[in-house]
Amino acid sequence: MRPLDGVTVIDLTRVLSGPYCTMLLADMGARVIKVEQPGKGDDTRAWGPPFLQPIAQHPGETDTAHPGESAYFLSINRNKESVTIDFKRPDGRDILDRLIAASDVLVENFRPGTLDKLGLDFKTLSAKHPRLVYCSVSGFGHSGPRRHEPGYDAVMQGEGGLMSVTGPSDGPSVRLGVAIADIVSGMFAAYGTAMALLARERTGRGQEVDVAMLDSVIALLTYQAGNFFASGRIPRRLGNRHPSIVPYETFEAADGEFVLAVGTDDQWRKFCAVADLVPDERFATNRQRVTAYDTLRPFVADRLRTKPRQFWIERLGAAGVPCGSVRNFQELFDDPQVVAREMVARVDHPTIGAMQVLGVPIKLSETPGGVVKPPPRLGEHTDAVLRGDLGFDADAIGRLRAQGVI
Repeated sequence: MRPLDGVTVIDLTRVLSGPYCTMLLADMGARVIKVEQPGKGDDTRAWGPPFLQPIAQHPGETDTAHPGESAYFLSINRNKESVTIDFKRPDGRDILDRLIAASDVLVENFRPGTLDKLGLDFKTLSAKHPRLVYCSVSGFGHSGPRRHEPGYDAVMQGEGGLMSVTGPSDGPSVRLGVAIADIVSGMFAAYGTAMALLARERTGRGQEVDVAMLDSVIALLTYQAGNFFASGRIPRRLGNRHPSIVPYETFEAADGEFVLAVGTDDQWRKFCAVADLVPDERFATNRQRVTAYDTLRPFVADRLRTKPRQFWIERLGAAGVPCGSVRNFQELFDDPQVVAREMVARVDHPTIGAMQVLGVPIKLSETPGGVVKPPPRLGEHTDAVLRGDLGFDADAIGRLRAQGVI
């Protein structure tokens, strides 16, 4: 058993924020039916390279007709079924309406107002299906003066204040190395959907879950926003330095970079003991260390450059001082801890064979999630869903396909 077994989700999303949401729901057992445009599918199916190529059927054989599977698409669409429907056409709309009627959740990430024109907005569908949970992910949300503007991850990192505190103090603002605005929006959308399903068990009614990328990025600002509210001072970029804790950043050892995270005065005393530094009353408390940062930082940095990073990591770790390497992906995924926590999962794809995807980060003791199915090929489950869920026969399916409806 998984927590969302028995929940059916109609997934009208594409690219990243919405698909990340529905992937999280699918990991926990929801049946996610991903509705894609015939012949094209989710935009990310074309994003690459890299593309993973189909396994040759015979030695030396290549499939020149198959473009391969986008690594981007594969990374966020496991555990789903793919159905191709042109729901702007009457027959396609009829299929979609029948699927929605049999479902618990609809997730979409179109620009606000787009689905209203098709009668696929929350108000219209809720009147027909009062138990439906309707989740929307958009750039600015479904209310407010900017609700009709599109949302893109890089723009939201800037508009949401995140870039203003990311990057070197003497350089330009920097976008995070992953699409954090999209990802956190997907996480909040999955969380909101789960909460709406829980509420439905009590009230009998579904509701709208309205998640804005801008709101989601703002919610990440936490203590930076708290500092601003308390002091009125606009936070500035500090590189890897922490605004309220010192020393808490990256340092250069003799052979490479590592992270030192001294979070308490006790840890500072332990650090001084390991580093053979004479305790200085000027730096005894965190408040003093923050105030005296410009004096303290070179003092610590000079000492750390004298030994290899593994020397410091082993000894500081043994003393209870938080620290760690700045690792590349190969080092990360070779870590026995990462392996033990099953954060790399293996699954068999029908055309490209065995492949790796990231594992499920939430570990539930009684009803765990898991990677059960590979990311789907475009339209892989169209026939099965139309036949098994809606009762279409082979002739009807053939006619719809010939007309380009599916």
